[in-house]
Amino acid sequence: MTVGVVVMAYGTPRAPEEILPYYTDIRKGRPPSDEQLAELTRRYQAIGGLSPLAVLTEAQRDALAAALETSAPGRYVVGLGLKHAAPQVEDGVGALAALGVERIVGLVLAPHYSSMSIGQYLARAAAAAAGAGLPFAGIDSWAVEPAYLDFLATEVTSRLQAMPANTKVVFTAHSLPQRIIAAGDPYPDELRATAAAVAARAGLAPWSQWSVGWQSAGRTPEPWVGPDILAVIDDLASAENAAGLLACPCGFVADHLEVLYDLDIEARGRAEGLGLAFDRTASMNVEPAVIDALAARVLAVA
Repeated sequence: MTVGVVVMAYGTPRAPEEILPYYTDIRKGRPPSDEQLAELTRRYQAIGGLSPLAVLTEAQRDALAAALETSAPGRYVVGLGLKHAAPQVEDGVGALAALGVERIVGLVLAPHYSSMSIGQYLARAAAAAAGAGLPFAGIDSWAVEPAYLDFLATEVTSRLQAMPANTKVVFTAHSLPQRIIAAGDPYPDELRATAAAVAARAGLAPWSQWSVGWQSAGRTPEPWVGPDILAVIDDLASAENAAGLLACPCGFVADHLEVLYDLDIEARGRAEGLGLAFDRTASMNVEPAVIDALAARVLAVA
């Protein structure tokens, strides 16, 4: 049996002229104002013009395909489906169906389940597979995948060695509207499970040496879950003896705007302006051990 694997991710503009349609898609077809578009464009320019996410997502797909080919030669075909850019999730599933695969497996390049994120990806992929007459299986969460936890713990331990004493580790993920969390979404619990497991591996004491924060909240009138990383920085700077903050953006698995701007520029600027040392752990990107572990998860459900 030939299995199609659709690797799903958020997507990003690949050229400056794609920023407007990308932003419009995020806004469910409502074009941004000139000011909103200018602000997003400015952020991309601050990190070099565009995000490297497109290239990194394709590299992650290719690495997963290679790992699957090593484990089961000729059995898996791996495609790409994006939420807000081409190829869209439905296009990715359709391309695999056109190749004659007999079933589809969906893997989202995000470790923490939420109905608003992974749930939507998997629902779109499942609907597209059903439309093609193919069975579908999705991987809901890999928040406590040991290889991912080990990678993060190694990063935390290594970077703390170069930080001053009394540095706090803050594990972050993308914020969601508070109404999603209030409805019982497991997303905060998923993040805390990752954070607690990494902290245990790194030998950190709860709350005095680590905590959970949120970042990159949407610019909408409704409240988003917090505390925001910038508020955490402000509070830490006012605490007695606090000297530094190490951000571990464990909700993100590739370098992109929310890491390269929101943390490396905005959060760093806030922290250093308040006298705190600042650093962050590296993104997973194409870390071989984690890619191999994700391939094993695909093998387990295929």
